[in-house]
Amino acid sequence: MSNRHWSRALVLQSLFEWDFNNREKSAESCLQENIGRNIERGESLADMKFTHELMVGIMNNIEKIDQEIQKYAPNWPLEQMTNVDRSILRLGMYEIKFSKEVPPKVAINEAIELGKKFSGEPSGKFVNGVLGAVFREMQEAGDPRATT
Repeated sequence: MSNRHWSRALVLQSLFEWDFNNREKSAESCLQENIGRNIERGESLADMKFTHELMVGIMNNIEKIDQEIQKYAPNWPLEQMTNVDRSILRLGMYEIKFSKEVPPKVAINEAIELGKKFSGEPSGKFVNGVLGAVFREMQEAGDPRATT
Protein backbone atom coordinates (compact mmCIF):
# COMPACT_ATOMS: atom_id res chain seq x y z
CA MET A 1 0.00 0.00 0.00
CA SER A 2 1.44 3.40 -0.95
CA ASN A 3 2.26 5.90 1.76
CA ARG A 4 -0.46 8.32 0.67
CA HIS A 5 -3.06 5.58 0.39
CA TRP A 6 -2.11 4.47 3.89
CA SER A 7 -2.40 8.09 5.06
CA ARG A 8 -5.87 8.39 3.57
CA ALA A 9 -6.96 5.15 5.25
CA LEU A 10 -5.79 6.48 8.63
CA VAL A 11 -7.56 9.78 8.09
CA LEU A 12 -10.71 7.91 7.02
CA GLN A 13 -10.61 5.71 10.13
CA SER A 14 -10.10 8.78 12.30
CA LEU A 15 -12.96 10.71 10.68
CA PHE A 16 -15.17 7.67 11.15
CA GLU A 17 -14.24 7.42 14.83
CA TRP A 18 -14.70 11.16 15.38
CA ASP A 19 -18.15 11.13 13.77
CA PHE A 20 -19.22 7.80 15.32
CA ASN A 21 -18.41 9.06 18.81
CA ASN A 22 -20.48 12.21 18.30
CA ARG A 23 -17.41 14.41 17.96
CA GLU A 24 -16.64 14.06 21.68
CA LYS A 25 -12.93 14.39 21.04
CA SER A 26 -11.12 16.15 18.27
CA ALA A 27 -10.55 14.46 14.94
CA GLU A 28 -6.83 15.21 15.33
CA SER A 29 -6.70 13.30 18.63
CA CYS A 30 -8.48 10.37 16.94
CA LEU A 31 -5.81 10.51 14.24
CA GLN A 32 -2.98 10.56 16.77
CA GLU A 33 -4.43 7.52 18.55
CA ASN A 34 -4.79 5.63 15.26
CA ILE A 35 -1.23 6.48 14.26
CA GLY A 36 -0.04 5.29 17.68
CA ARG A 37 -1.89 1.97 17.36
CA ASN A 38 -0.39 1.39 13.93
CA ILE A 39 3.11 2.16 15.14
CA GLU A 40 2.62 -0.23 18.08
CA ARG A 41 1.81 -2.97 15.56
CA GLY A 42 5.07 -2.26 13.79
CA GLU A 43 3.58 -0.41 10.84
CA SER A 44 5.21 2.81 9.76
CA LEU A 45 3.72 5.91 8.26
CA ALA A 46 6.31 7.67 6.17
CA ASP A 47 4.23 10.63 5.00
CA MET A 48 3.14 12.11 8.34
CA LYS A 49 3.09 15.63 6.90
CA PHE A 50 0.54 14.66 4.24
CA THR A 51 -1.57 12.80 6.81
CA HIS A 52 -1.77 15.75 9.17
CA GLU A 53 -2.33 18.28 6.38
CA LEU A 54 -5.18 16.16 5.09
CA MET A 55 -6.88 15.96 8.49
CA VAL A 56 -6.36 19.65 9.28
CA GLY A 57 -7.62 20.65 5.83
CA ILE A 58 -10.77 18.55 6.20
CA MET A 59 -11.53 19.85 9.67
CA ASN A 60 -10.87 23.48 8.69
CA ASN A 61 -13.37 23.11 5.83
CA ILE A 62 -15.84 20.59 7.27
CA GLU A 63 -18.91 22.81 6.96
CA LYS A 64 -18.13 23.75 3.36
CA ILE A 65 -17.33 20.12 2.55
CA ASP A 66 -20.66 18.96 3.98
CA GLN A 67 -22.47 21.63 1.94
CA GLU A 68 -20.74 20.40 -1.21
CA ILE A 69 -21.68 16.80 -0.44
CA GLN A 70 -25.31 17.81 0.00
CA LYS A 71 -25.19 19.72 -3.28
CA TYR A 72 -23.99 16.66 -5.20
CA ALA A 73 -25.97 14.04 -3.25
CA PRO A 74 -29.29 15.82 -2.62
CA ASN A 75 -31.23 12.58 -2.23
CA TRP A 76 -28.92 11.43 0.56
CA PRO A 77 -28.97 13.71 3.62
CA LEU A 78 -25.69 13.44 5.52
CA GLU A 79 -27.36 11.93 8.57
CA GLN A 80 -28.86 9.15 6.41
CA MET A 81 -25.54 8.15 4.84
CA THR A 82 -23.53 5.45 6.50
CA ASN A 83 -20.80 6.87 8.68
CA VAL A 84 -18.09 5.33 6.52
CA ASP A 85 -19.54 6.68 3.25
CA ARG A 86 -19.92 10.13 4.78
CA SER A 87 -16.29 10.01 5.95
CA ILE A 88 -15.05 8.85 2.55
CA LEU A 89 -16.97 11.61 0.79
CA ARG A 90 -15.55 14.19 3.18
CA LEU A 91 -12.05 13.01 2.41
CA GLY A 92 -12.61 12.86 -1.35
CA MET A 93 -14.49 16.15 -1.51
CA TYR A 94 -11.73 17.91 0.39
CA GLU A 95 -9.07 16.62 -1.99
CA ILE A 96 -11.08 17.54 -5.09
CA LYS A 97 -12.46 20.93 -4.09
CA PHE A 98 -10.08 22.34 -1.49
CA SER A 99 -6.64 20.74 -1.86
CA LYS A 100 -4.43 21.68 -4.76
CA GLU A 101 -1.94 18.91 -4.03
CA VAL A 102 -3.75 15.92 -5.55
CA PRO A 103 -5.21 15.70 -9.08
CA PRO A 104 -9.01 15.21 -8.89
CA LYS A 105 -8.90 11.90 -10.79
CA VAL A 106 -6.43 10.50 -8.25
CA ALA A 107 -8.61 11.71 -5.36
CA ILE A 108 -11.69 10.07 -6.91
CA ASN A 109 -9.91 6.76 -7.53
CA GLU A 110 -8.53 6.73 -3.99
CA ALA A 111 -11.97 7.45 -2.52
CA ILE A 112 -13.55 4.68 -4.61
CA GLU A 113 -10.93 2.18 -3.44
CA LEU A 114 -11.44 3.19 0.19
CA GLY A 115 -15.18 2.79 -0.27
CA LYS A 116 -14.80 -0.70 -1.70
CA LYS A 117 -12.36 -1.72 1.01
CA PHE A 118 -14.13 -0.32 4.05
CA SER A 119 -17.78 -0.38 3.00
CA GLY A 120 -18.22 -2.63 -0.04
CA GLU A 121 -18.78 -2.47 -3.78
CA PRO A 122 -22.00 -0.39 -3.58
CA SER A 123 -20.12 2.26 -1.63
CA GLY A 124 -17.51 2.52 -4.37
CA LYS A 125 -20.29 3.14 -6.90
CA PHE A 126 -21.98 5.72 -4.67
CA VAL A 127 -18.71 7.57 -4.03
CA ASN A 128 -17.90 7.45 -7.75
CA GLY A 129 -21.30 8.91 -8.61
CA VAL A 130 -21.02 11.81 -6.18
CA LEU A 131 -17.38 12.70 -6.80
CA GLY A 132 -17.72 12.06 -10.53
CA ALA A 133 -20.49 14.68 -10.66
CA VAL A 134 -18.13 17.16 -8.97
CA PHE A 135 -15.44 16.40 -11.53
CA ARG A 136 -17.83 16.79 -14.48
CA GLU A 137 -18.94 20.17 -13.18
CA MET A 138 -15.30 21.21 -12.80
CA GLN A 139 -14.69 20.19 -16.42
CA GLU A 140 -17.73 22.13 -17.63
CA ALA A 141 -16.54 25.20 -15.73
CA GLY A 142 -13.13 24.94 -17.39
CA ASP A 143 -11.28 24.24 -14.15
CA PRO A 144 -7.68 23.52 -15.21
CA ARG A 145 -7.38 20.81 -12.53
CA ALA A 146 -10.11 18.82 -14.30
CA THR A 147 -8.18 18.43 -17.52
CA THR A 148 -5.59 15.96 -16.21
